[in-house]
Amino acid sequence: MSRIGALLGYHVTVCDARATFTTPERFPDADEVVVDWPHRYLAATETDHRTVVRVMTHGTKFDVPVLAEALGRSLAYVGALGSRRVQAGRREDLTTAGVSADALARLHAPLGLDLGASTPGETAVSFAAELVAVRSGRTARPLSVLDGPSHPTAHGDRPGTADARCAAGTDPVRGRTTAAPRAH
Repeated sequence: MSRIGALLGYHVTVCDARATFTTPERFPDADEVVVDWPHRYLAATETDHRTVVRVMTHGTKFDVPVLAEALGRSLAYVGALGSRRVQAGRREDLTTAGVSADALARLHAPLGLDLGASTPGETAVSFAAELVAVRSGRTARPLSVLDGPSHPTAHGDRPGTADARCAAGTDPVRGRTTAAPRAH
């Protein structure tokens, strides 16, 4: 996931409270590897309307606090990995934690598009495809069944555009992606 985030032009930060799993060697494509509780890190991090947060674990002690923090902000995308059963429980936990129904409606969970992904690489492609569709406002339907232009005419604040303004501390032409703990 960090590799594909970098490929898309994001400043990629991997954050996990478990130092054993959170090393630059495990995430060579990440711009930052942070050992901290994801919700604490996010609370102390400047974000903007291009920021993407994706949660890659099934642990309530990680998921609920960081998702509650993320859904309380105006972000481009908030997504969480997990089955529909996991998502149902997570949504109940988020509601109990005080997350509003409007904020919950912005949660992409399970994240990704229905591509039949079964490997980590395929899952990353599925997520990346959904992210590109969401940030461009497109349908994610096959181009072969659509009419009109294949590519958007304006890119606006997308990562990699020269006029993009980024959160403090980021590369001036790239956005920020924050990833919560990976499932192990």
